[in-house]
Parts: sequence; structure tokens; C-alpha cells
Amino acid sequence: MVVAQREQIAGLEARIADLEARLKQNSKNSSKPPASDSPFVKPASLRAKGKRRPGRPSGQDGVTLEQVAAAEVSRFLMYEPEECAGCGAGLAGAPEAGRERRQVFDLPQVALEVTEHQLVARRCGCGQVTKARAPQEAAASAAYGPRIAALAVGLWHGQFLAKARVAGIMGQLFGAPMAPGTVASMATRLAAQLGEFRDAVRERIAAADVAHFDETGFRAAASLMWVHSACTERYSLLIVHPRRGTAAMDAMGVLPAFTGTAQHDAWAPYDTYTKATHALCASHLLRELVAVTESGTGGPAGTIAMAQQAIGALLDLKALAESAHTRGLAPDAAGAARFGHHLRSAALLGTAASAARGSEREKKHHALFTRIAARLEDYLRFVRDPAVDFDNNEAEREIRMCKLRTKVSGSMRSVRGAAEFCLIRSYLQTTKKHGIGWLDALTDAARGIPWMPDEATI
Repeated sequence: MVVAQREQIAGLEARIADLEARLKQNSKNSSKPPASDSPFVKPASLRAKGKRRPGRPSGQDGVTLEQVAAAEVSRFLMYEPEECAGCGAGLAGAPEAGRERRQVFDLPQVALEVTEHQLVARRCGCGQVTKARAPQEAAASAAYGPRIAALAVGLWHGQFLAKARVAGIMGQLFGAPMAPGTVASMATRLAAQLGEFRDAVRERIAAADVAHFDETGFRAAASLMWVHSACTERYSLLIVHPRRGTAAMDAMGVLPAFTGTAQHDAWAPYDTYTKATHALCASHLLRELVAVTESGTGGPAGTIAMAQQAIGALLDLKALAESAHTRGLAPDAAGAARFGHHLRSAALLGTAASAARGSEREKKHHALFTRIAARLEDYLRFVRDPAVDFDNNEAEREIRMCKLRTKVSGSMRSVRGAAEFCLIRSYLQTTKKHGIGWLDALTDAARGIPWMPDEATI
């Protein structure tokens, strides 16, 4: 009985440790988003405390409201003093001693501009009556124009306001009473103009030397869907799909034809695309190692010590690579070899320290150290190739906006609406990378002439 109780206690202790480790997960030691962190617990951070004082960083351009020339002033208002501030005498007709200029910048009263399109019909000598063709924006007897549509869609999918709030804002600010369904219809019509843009961006990302990939859960039509991101410094592509793995990646159409360096996390389906060179996100690895330091085994050769050694080696390699690449140089070979040896040793010793795999937590730690040893070259690709980043933030920034959409709205009501959202986000993110404002970009799309990438550039 005592032996059985000891075994049961040991099993319960291991289970408690696993549950405690799960409760301690946060954005600094797992892939959980920062928004999920408890407001009462500050996660530990590996970032060194900066010396910069609060306020605008040194060297960054400031923005100051300044007066404009008289020719640019809309109207002038002049104020006269009525009596002397000293003796109280009236100042009518007194000589002017000076004049101080103050300018107030404000919005004019906003009102809709209504353009009437008259479609003339002519009767031919043969008896046939032919009516002029209406422009695209005049699709009905009364319709909102492309700029109004661009603003509504931009507030909804670009600034993440709720659909009903967008409709209310359009009515209050611009005198354009609008139903939430009208906003959705505008988004549908605008997204229908972006099919050629999507195909062009897909081709350019597939032809890039380095591209970033990521995926995240996304609720649509009361189901769990997945948003997949593929992007470069100049292009962004998002799609929504019911699957997380290779079926969705194939449907996206980038990875099957990609032969450059694909940067992503350690999600196994990415590795099935063997035409690409793979670079694993070192920031993800740091978070996993931090979790080991919080729930691993002690001792000089325990998993905690090995995780700490691996963290130190990774940060040393990051500093070494960034310092060299900033100056256009290759990292010091001796230093890179030394820190790389520290990382590999930590992985091998950590694998041995967790070899028993007596609990779910220890199995997870063992799998992590084994992966580091097996994929060391992919984790350290950022050291040798200046075009490869230490992290996968380029792709994570893309899908972070999708999480914000679900935080505001809970979910998209239909899969079609989710697909339209991803396509419009792809357009907005890409045009932003090319220095184009979102209102101008969406206005062009609403007019049926969306921005398109230059054919000569990747």
C-alpha cells in the first residue's frame, strides 16, 4: 500500500508541476499573445533596461504646428483694444504700435458633394434608342461615391472600428446616413476589385529571396478558421482557410513555388516544402527557453542551467550579428563559432538532462533541446545571412491585426466576409509599405483602378 501511495503521489506531483507550468505561460515564455497576459503579473523579460529617457527618441524628426503664410490663410479676424490699459482713455484713431499674429487650424464644416450623372438617350434613324453608359460609381439612382466607400471600409477594416460604429460616424460627421449592411456591401464591392492585385503579390512573394510566414486562429461563421500570412519587406498576403497545415499553405500558393529562404516558427508543416531554405525564428526559441528556466530541473547540468546557457549564447550571437551587419561586415568567425558551440553544448546537455521524460513537462523540454541540436543551422541562419532576421516579426505583425479584428468584433459572421477582410488587409499593408496612404489606396480600389505593383520589381 505504501509503495502504491508513493507512486500515486509522485504521479500527482508531476501532474501538479505540469499544470503549474501551464498556468505560468505568458507572452514572454510561450506563443501566447501579449493581450492574454494577466494585468496583475508582469512577465519576466530578457530585454536589457534602456537608458533612453521618456519622450521622442534622439534623432527622430518631431512634428510641430507652425504658422503659414498670409496667402494660405482662409480668413482674417482683427481685434482692437477699446481703452488704454494704463489711464483708461479710449484708443479709437490712436496710431498702431504693433500686431501679433495667432493662427487656429480647424476643420471646415463637412458636407457631402452631390454629383448628378445624366444619362442621355438618343433615338437612331433606325428606331433604336441607345442610352449612355453610366460610370462605375453611379451604379444606382442614388449611390455613395468611391471616397465615401473608401473611408467607411478604411475605418472598418483599416482602423478596426465596429461596423455599426462606422455607420454612425459616417452619419454624424458627414451627413451620410448609413446602415451597417451598407458598410459591408462597400467592403464586398471593393474586395472584388483586388483579385488581380492578389495574384500579382502572390507571384512577387514567391519569387523573393527571403519571405516570412505565420498563421493564427481566427473565428468566422461560428467556427475556428486560420489566417495565414506570407510577406516580404514590400508585399503582404493574407488568406483565411479552415485548415492550419499544408492544405492552407498550398491554397495560398506561395510556398509550393518558393525557392528562397522561408522564415517561420517550428510548426512542422512548413518543413514539408523542401524547395525552400528554412530559417527558424530565434525569438520563438527564446520564449521556449525562458519557460524551461521557470519550470525545469535544477543542478549544474539540469535543464534550467542549460536553458540559461542557451539564452546567453543566442543573445550573444544576436548582438554579434547585428553589430557586424549594421556596418556591412560579416560577423567575427571566432566569436560566432564560440557562441554557436555554447548553444550546441547546451542543447546536447539539456537533451541528456531531460532524457527520462518522466512528465509531460519534461517531454516538452526534451523535445525542445532535441530540436535545437537538430535544427541549429536553421536557427542560426541570421548570423550568416544579413537578409535573414533574428525573429519573425515581419509576419507576426501582419496577423496581429487579425487578432485585433476578432477582439473588436468577436468573429466574422461569414467565411466570405473573413476572406474579404484578409484581402483588404493585404492591400492596405502592401500599399503602406510602398508609402501610399490608406485613404488614397482604397479610393483607387473603389474606383476600379487599385494600386498594382511595378512589374519590374520584386
